[in-house]
Amino acid sequence: MALTGSSAADDDAAMGRAIELAAAVRTSTSPNPWVGCVIEPASRGESFEGATHPPGGPHAEVVALAAAGDRARGAVLYTTLEPCSHHGRTPPCTDAIVAAGIARVVVGVEDPDPQVRGAGIDRLRAEGVEVDVGVREDEVRAQLAPYLTHRRTGRPYVVLKLAATLDGRTSAADGSSRWITGEAARVDAHRLRAESDAVVVGAGTVRADDPSLTVRHVAGRDPLRVVLGHAPPGAKVHPALELDGALDDILDELGRRQVLQVLVEGGATVAGDFHRAGVVDRYVVYLAPALAGGDDGRPVLAGPGAATIADLWRGRIVDVTRLGDDLRIELERACSPA
Repeated sequence: MALTGSSAADDDAAMGRAIELAAAVRTSTSPNPWVGCVIEPASRGESFEGATHPPGGPHAEVVALAAAGDRARGAVLYTTLEPCSHHGRTPPCTDAIVAAGIARVVVGVEDPDPQVRGAGIDRLRAEGVEVDVGVREDEVRAQLAPYLTHRRTGRPYVVLKLAATLDGRTSAADGSSRWITGEAARVDAHRLRAESDAVVVGAGTVRADDPSLTVRHVAGRDPLRVVLGHAPPGAKVHPALELDGALDDILDELGRRQVLQVLVEGGATVAGDFHRAGVVDRYVVYLAPALAGGDDGRPVLAGPGAATIADLWRGRIVDVTRLGDDLRIELERACSPA
């Protein structure tokens, strides 16, 4: 029972707003998680909000507490992720919550980070704060999937981006591929880059297309540029991290570098390698209303495919969005760990 008489509908609405606040800082907080927080005073009326600042700045809970001031006493605090209880770049959020006199804390998901992992919740309960966990949990888990994956596995969340014609070709027979999709889809792809800590491309694509792999068209930081193999000295992708070896080892190395999300941009050989290795967490496919009309164009995934229909990779479509004349289709593995 909530100490302030909050209903399930109240909890749902406030957590929904916290999720919106977290989304607004998605591209600025990594390697810290993007978290939103809402404080509802006991007297109702005005609510107070916060979102995580860039690394070194205050966490969402502290921002909201500063906005609430004395009205935090006896209030309900909603946060998408379990408050931290350890000293990092900033003091523990649990200390600030207890000191402010918050009566109840509603958490979207528990933090799997070994330094937290239930300790924040335990600390609050030990101080007499009521804590409820799991409001809009599925949505929060989806939003924080890269962070949760990294903290659970030590590896980044892998997003494979593909752009193709409706008949599954990523280039024409002569190798030309610019542009398959329209402007709206290309802008959206730059949003994906801005959300990612690293972007991976094969050395063959660097030699063929000389991409810069920077963020344009949207606000956000340029990701770490990773080339599988060796890029020519004058390539636009430089400065880049050049890596060779097994994909498992490469993902472990990126995880050690605090890469929470890696965007694999191709080409078809690299895309096929990641797919067959079973390391892709989410596929983002941009489909253009175009047909190559034959079998001599480049496929989406190069290399050997399923030998029989029983061997098909099967997942689930989690989102379909129209972007201008194109479609963006997002797929996950059928049993995604995130």
